[in-house]
Amino acid sequence: MGRILAVDDELDMLALLKMIIEGYSDHQVTVTNNPLEASELLEKETFDLILTDLKMPGMDGLEVLARAKQRDPDALVMVITAYGSLESAEEATAKGAFDFITKPFRKEQILLSIDKAMRWREMVRQNREMKQRLEGK
Repeated sequence: MGRILAVDDELDMLALLKMIIEGYSDHQVTVTNNPLEASELLEKETFDLILTDLKMPGMDGLEVLARAKQRDPDALVMVITAYGSLESAEEATAKGAFDFITKPFRKEQILLSIDKAMRWREMVRQNREMKQRLEGK
């Protein structure tokens, strides 16, 4: 079971994401429509995955991505946006986003991306443990 933080200024989108993820997986979702609160949550809690909208008032998704990476370089962040362009996808990926999804998305698409991210996270964790064992730490 993973812990997911969803950040979007649209309450309907947050409700939809929470319903889809908690309804079709065993992941727990924390939601906020305030990107500044997301920054505080990232300081206080550990999340396996962060889903963030790209365009939000106050702080955009790239800033949420930067804060998450600053706190944990291995943080997995997926950027979701209605303003999908090749340039914004490239920028998000260059700054460390795990995936970039354009709205409207299909339920299966978001679930598949989340599953891929969680499997990646587990593989990274196992590799780190193996490396520490090999180095005798």
